[in-house]
Amino acid sequence: MKTRTPKPSVNDFAAAAGRALLRAAKVARQTAKLHGTPIYISRNGKVVAVQP
Repeated sequence: MKTRTPKPSVNDFAAAAGRALLRAAKVARQTAKLHGTPIYISRNGKVVAVQP
């Protein structure tokens, strides 16, 4: 009989998603810096453009 691999928990998924978002943000900042475009972020409930 085959042994089952344990299902990944929700916490594992959330941690992986958080790491993926951090990687995506880093690449977005690098791309914006390369092209000289601003990045739009939320500060104090308002959307502002900042230079990377």
